[in-house]
Amino acid sequence: MAFKEADMIGYNLLSRRPYNAKTALLFGIAAVWMMILVTGCSKEQNPSLNSFQEVSVVKIEPHDTPVSLEFVAKTQSSHQVEIRARVNGFLNRRVYTEGTYVKEGQVLFEIDPKPFKAQLDQAKAALARQEAAFKVAQSNLTRVKPLTEQNALSQRDLDDATGNAHSSAAAVEQAKAEVHTAELNLSYCTILSPIDGVTGAALQQDGAYISTGNNELTTVMALSPMWVNFSVSENELQNYRNQIAKGLLRPPPNHSYDIEIILVDGTIYPYTGKITFADPMYNTQTGTFLIRSSVQNPKGILRPNQYVRVRMKGSIRPKAVLVPQQAVQSSAKGQFVWVVNPDGAVQSRPVDVGDLHGSNWFINDGLKAAEVIVVEGGLALQPGTKVKTKLFDASLGPDAGEVTPVSIPSGSQVTKASK
Repeated sequence: MAFKEADMIGYNLLSRRPYNAKTALLFGIAAVWMMILVTGCSKEQNPSLNSFQEVSVVKIEPHDTPVSLEFVAKTQSSHQVEIRARVNGFLNRRVYTEGTYVKEGQVLFEIDPKPFKAQLDQAKAALARQEAAFKVAQSNLTRVKPLTEQNALSQRDLDDATGNAHSSAAAVEQAKAEVHTAELNLSYCTILSPIDGVTGAALQQDGAYISTGNNELTTVMALSPMWVNFSVSENELQNYRNQIAKGLLRPPPNHSYDIEIILVDGTIYPYTGKITFADPMYNTQTGTFLIRSSVQNPKGILRPNQYVRVRMKGSIRPKAVLVPQQAVQSSAKGQFVWVVNPDGAVQSRPVDVGDLHGSNWFINDGLKAAEVIVVEGGLALQPGTKVKTKLFDASLGPDAGEVTPVSIPSGSQVTKASK
């Protein structure tokens, strides 16, 4: 009965089926075999143990890189003239067509000249009268001089004759000036363009009376050269100076920058300009400094008050390190890249990221020449992961050609980049 008690029937808590010691032994052996099978399968299904993760890489090759700064700009006529009437009168007619190109000296408006012709005739008549009086005074002086010398006339008679002659001469000069003024007023009735340029809208209509209060008639604006104005913030200017001081940027000789203009549709304007003026005063309202460039505009493509974008070109970043945007990742500790070691394993490397250049980042610090970094496929990497590398296809993105894909570490597996 004691043996039977040792072999007593128990109950399984899950199945509620009776079992004995022999049955328990069989269950134990089966459990061990199941664990062996599961462990073997898991090893075969774990790609990190028997395969490499595929990534795209590039090799760092520092080289001098042209750098340009881009700004929003506004065009301005280099010579803009307000056309105003110089005399009061009725506006006879507008001669030019609004918005068209006019030459220097071309007639724009005509003011009624008849009152001014009458004033000119009156001034000429006054001049003739004064000239006749001057002749009489001159003749009288000519007669008095010899008589005075013979004591036939007194010295007072000579002085009176001399004074009359001088007074008549002055009156003649005054009359000539009045004639000249009348001629000018008459000429001002025909209003001419002072420059070559495009005309604005007419601000006064035919028949209007022009006086001091409404004497502005239109505007003429020169189209070539055209000024292109843009503003540089205080922070941008200081950052630019700091980069030059640290040797990260090399400005062009004599700071002679080329100004490239980008039109609204993204096309490049065919002419480049030069900086001709930098406002020395800081604008407290906008927090910027004004920069003015001048560019030729022979075909009139650019018009005043037009918004464009400009690139200030000419600076060089010596021995620049450029990496594609997708190569830089972020973590709680900052930005980093995956560096492929000679044995084919990867490690994270903190980097100091600079400005964006096309689709690449400038790296200020953290990478050296000949190091290989992961560009694509790095999201699932862990430190020490073995990788199978292929060359990054630089043709897949703009400006990716700045980063040269080259040889891969000997310790990693290599495949050619797929097209």
